[in-house]
Amino acid sequence: MTEDTRSGRRGFAFTRRAEHHARTLVAGSIAGMVFGVLFGVCTAIVRYRVGESDDTGAWLSSGRSEVEWALGLLPFAGIFFLWFIGVSRQRLGRWEDRFISSLILGSGLLFLAMVFAAAALAGALIALYSRDPMGIPGSETYAFVQVAVSKIFGVYALRMAAVFLICQATAWLRHGLMPRWLALPTYAVALVLLFAVSEQAWAVLVFPIWVFVVSAYLFAVSWRTPEPAEDAATGPGGAATA
Repeated sequence: MTEDTRSGRRGFAFTRRAEHHARTLVAGSIAGMVFGVLFGVCTAIVRYRVGESDDTGAWLSSGRSEVEWALGLLPFAGIFFLWFIGVSRQRLGRWEDRFISSLILGSGLLFLAMVFAAAALAGALIALYSRDPMGIPGSETYAFVQVAVSKIFGVYALRMAAVFLICQATAWLRHGLMPRWLALPTYAVALVLLFAVSEQAWAVLVFPIWVFVVSAYLFAVSWRTPEPAEDAATGPGGAATA
């Protein structure tokens, strides 16, 4: 096989890989925007229906169907968030830092797991109310589930979301993967999730809004410039060449 043939095949492989990465970036950015919309809608519905009457459980009779509908959407939002995590790690490309990448993956999965756990507890409460409409509101069971959901979601899950944002912003600034006007405010969003969510319940919406904005930016960029396939010093097998 001639040198020109080998070079042509290698260039074709890199071109195909770049096209695959570009398509993945487009799909992942769309998934991030869908997550932002779904998660934001679900959170807004739950906060609106439950927030004013959570001590008495009056929402179980007046707004139960809306909350149940929102809880049913959360698994789909989680699927799209998993896709967004994958694109976030792929975005690092040849600059991937194992430490940062592990924190991004771990904090993202922990956030999602605790959101699902809180949603499952809320769904169980609705199921119990369907069996015993008179005994659940104001009961010890209701009080326990209320506190558990509040702690799991409002304390632990959103703190993991803050870690996710901090790791993302750090990787972006270190390697210049995103503009500073988008990376630096990410730290401010993380601080809101770390300290302000417990005081301002609606502050939780900053996270899906952030995901939507970042995804929209990646979607716009993906149509202007191709995603780099591999490091120029990396061979077809993934090992660095001399």
